Amino acid sequence: MAASRQPQVGELLAEARRAFREEFGAEPELAVSAPGRVNLIGEHTDYNQGLVLPMALELVTVLVGSPRADGLVSLLTTSEDADEPRRLQFPLPRAQRLLEPGTPRWANYVKGVIQHYPAAPLPGFSAVVVSSVPLGGGLSSSAALEVATYTFLQQLCPDSGAVAARAQVCQQAEHSFAGVPCGIMDQLIALLAQKDCALLIDCRSLETSLVPLSDPMLAVLITNSNVRHTLGSSEYPLRRRQCEEVARALGKESLREVQLEELEAGRELVSKEGFRRARHVVGEIQRTAQAAAALSRGDYRAFGRLMVESHHSLRDDYEVSCPELDQLVEAALSAPGVYGSRMTGGGFGGCTVTLLEASTASQAMQHIQAADGAKVLHL
Repeated sequence: MAASRQPQVGELLAEARRAFREEFGAEPELAVSAPGRVNLIGEHTDYNQGLVLPMALELVTVLVGSPRADGLVSLLTTSEDADEPRRLQFPLPRAQRLLEPGTPRWANYVKGVIQHYPAAPLPGFSAVVVSSVPLGGGLSSSAALEVATYTFLQQLCPDSGAVAARAQVCQQAEHSFAGVPCGIMDQLIALLAQKDCALLIDCRSLETSLVPLSDPMLAVLITNSNVRHTLGSSEYPLRRRQCEEVARALGKESLREVQLEELEAGRELVSKEGFRRARHVVGEIQRTAQAAAALSRGDYRAFGRLMVESHHSLRDDYEVSCPELDQLVEAALSAPGVYGSRMTGGGFGGCTVTLLEASTASQAMQHIQAADGAKVLHL
């Protein structure tokens, strides 16, 4: 598929307002948005209290709506990739009647944020969700929807929590309503992103630092394999359990506290598979710190080498890649001007991210499309 133009926020807002008028017969009173993200490096490290280096995308989720007085929540999504039904209505949670996850799955992210929202009293509301973030593409459509929902609820009933607390509410929504034991990276970047910057996040302390990414000579390509992943399936929770088991066996709170030498020394204490999973995480945390430093000093070749090492580790040790992602990475690395490429997101499908010279971006996009027929987004 050829590279396609992505709708801007204003276009998504116009679509959302039009859908709201058609569905509810009035203009929406409120509008909010939250971005998707791509993780440049630091994969499967966030739930191990490690380091991650994401950046926000121009792909966004827009939510428009208005309060209502009957205590009901009425939702509509325009996404053709969302599961049915795409409209539903339910009562607000009460002490004797909590919300529960169910179908459609897309609405569970909204329900989870409502259930865990810390301020009260929330009024009922009608809302329409419109998004350019591809579902199941590894670009965090879930966190974009969670953060957009939280931001919308803030307009209805202001909260007093810090940014980290807001991110944790959205994270808890994903844990309890989507069944995905994710880390906190996606929610934090959706809340804290700034233009022309990546964000180095320490998922143990929740400290963040901006890493400039504004060099006009540099480009980032996102390539969608068109293989949708489902992180609520058994493999993602299994990886997290394996990491936690290795940390316990080594007497550590998390793999963040483990050095490669310690892991090697304790090899007999863990399973062969657990050792490989931990080797990826421990190495990836080191790679992320090195990559942030390389990006800060403009050493794009070093950054690219670390991206490739990350992909090989995700493929061989963490085993979350797939043939389609591997082919996209190989195609990118054979294109002119490319510094590095890797799978991004939870894996089992989704997208790759490629760092390259801006002057060769068009040629690289054509090369990747010719090799694989994938959809490529130039940032």
